[in-house]
Amino acid sequence: MSRDDLADDGPTLPFGADAPGGEGAPDASRPPPPTPLAERLRPATLDEVVGQDAVLGPGTFLREAAAAGDVPSLVLYGPPGVGKTTIARALASAANGTFVALSAVTSGVKDVRAVIEAAQVRRARGSRTLLFVDEIHRFNKAQQDAFLPHVEAGTVTLLGATTENPAFALTRALLSRLRVVVLEPLGVGALERVLDRALGDGTRGVPGGPALAPEARAALLRLSDGDARRLLNVLEGAARHAVARGHAREIGLDDVREAAQRRMALYDKGGDAAYDALSAFHKSLRGSDPDAALYWMARMLEGGEDARTIVRRLVAMACEDVGLADLHATRVALEANEAVAVLGLPEAELAMVRAVVYLAAAPKSNAVVLAMGAAHAAAKATPDLPVPLHLRNAPTALAREWGHGEGYRQPHDAKNAFVAQDYLPRALSGERFYVAVEVGDEREVARRVAWWRAQRAKAANEGAPEGPP
Repeated sequence: MSRDDLADDGPTLPFGADAPGGEGAPDASRPPPPTPLAERLRPATLDEVVGQDAVLGPGTFLREAAAAGDVPSLVLYGPPGVGKTTIARALASAANGTFVALSAVTSGVKDVRAVIEAAQVRRARGSRTLLFVDEIHRFNKAQQDAFLPHVEAGTVTLLGATTENPAFALTRALLSRLRVVVLEPLGVGALERVLDRALGDGTRGVPGGPALAPEARAALLRLSDGDARRLLNVLEGAARHAVARGHAREIGLDDVREAAQRRMALYDKGGDAAYDALSAFHKSLRGSDPDAALYWMARMLEGGEDARTIVRRLVAMACEDVGLADLHATRVALEANEAVAVLGLPEAELAMVRAVVYLAAAPKSNAVVLAMGAAHAAAKATPDLPVPLHLRNAPTALAREWGHGEGYRQPHDAKNAFVAQDYLPRALSGERFYVAVEVGDEREVARRVAWWRAQRAKAANEGAPEGPP
């Protein structure tokens, strides 16, 4: 049962620690927990946002829209911690409208319906609603399509945020009504500005304004991977650790290491990061770089990727990029695939490493890919060319009466099992779809193909060739 199946079953009752009277019920005598550092330092205006000058600089679309107070529906696309929610809030403030936030992870049809109904009331009163939907790609097709009439009518200005490529994650209908704004990971300069703000802001920053050891600073910047939220979360944990060990005035490298614990792989299985890593893996193999290919394979495995996905790519790469240049390449890739199926990880990883190194070092040829494309292009351009009579099947007397199979010469009945006869439709006679590459094993394949073609070019009545290639 999905979340949407439960969306209209009535109000959700709290339970567990947050239930009224439960163990975790609010205690008026206790102060509320502190707001996280990343939230305290969230920029309030577009001017405070760092690292996104390409979309927020002077003269950009978003700047002009904010200045005019006329923000259109759009989707903010970028990795975590680069300012998607912050920019959406700042745009809503500039547009002087009511900002409503939903998360596609926790919201269902009932929540969206309630927002739309309230927006209709506001619009009737002359006020606009800016609906921010975080992780909008998690809404299914029907949920996404439900926004269409309300976006078109202006009932809501939809501001979506996603870490997934909108071209794949959003429906075409919804995407056609949204402006896509691409945000990039924060560079080192932008992260340093965020870090300095956290250490120097006496009101919203790290309490006590501690110093940061140079090696700790370098580690923080390295660990953040362009994510300001990750940077601030680790910094906050490091500051707490420094206080706990009695060194509140300076945050050291050990504090950062303790707060970070283990650097998590920047990898979203099934998401853009996964496809990007798989693409880098394939291109490294194609580029004959075994070290890079091994690195990307390790990154994928560390991120939890299914080993079957990786070995399938090995088999595909062997056929696509090695082709006939190394006649053993596909077999080596298939052996890795079989090892994963029989042994699983970690035992099969050595077979995968063996295949990666072999394929990266193998000679490369994409002649079979080009041949396939050329053949498909000809088939699409000439879908109605008849099969020559001598090549047609003749299972019945009527078919033979119509001439099916007439004139066909059986190669096995001829010397060297070869006769020079046409196998293409007359209109395509002489076409060449496969063009061999003089690389590795394909040199021998090229020699054979050229020999057969030369024999076939001779008149059919000259008989079989004198010897095999």
